[in-house]
Amino acid sequence: MTIIRRTSPFDELFTLRRAMDRLFDDDVVRPRFWRQVTLGAEPALDVLTTPDEVVVKASVPGWKPDDIEITLTGTTLTISGETREEGRREQESWILNEIRRSSFSRTLELPVGLVGERATASYEHGVLTLRIPKAEEVKPRQIKITATGDGQPERELVGSGTAG
Repeated sequence: MTIIRRTSPFDELFTLRRAMDRLFDDDVVRPRFWRQVTLGAEPALDVLTTPDEVVVKASVPGWKPDDIEITLTGTTLTISGETREEGRREQESWILNEIRRSSFSRTLELPVGLVGERATASYEHGVLTLRIPKAEEVKPRQIKITATGDGQPERELVGSGTAG
């Protein structure tokens, strides 16, 4: 025996309602999801190279320069930060305490041939900018060809920086 079922125009509405219920039941809208994302987030980085230096920019809004540490060991760069909790006094009674203290650490490998001793760092509007100069040996050089009287070209090495 075959059962024939009539479709109801309300079936579509119930499907939509189930979808909305699932949306609000998932972790997408729960506050703990947002806390996990923001507290464990690593700073976004931009790394670019010029003929003279490597520039690393890190987005660290809300961080004080004193709370950020930069370490360059060989070709390994580590940018880390940690906020410390302010001391609580006995007279204080918290009604709501949602601001958490947190930390981050980001490590990446840089190209060989950088002079870490001459690196500089600046912080402006939540962006940390680190400039690491390249060693003279790894800077690109241009070879200029000049003609000689005997028809054989003579090559001349032209540097891209000052000799140190």
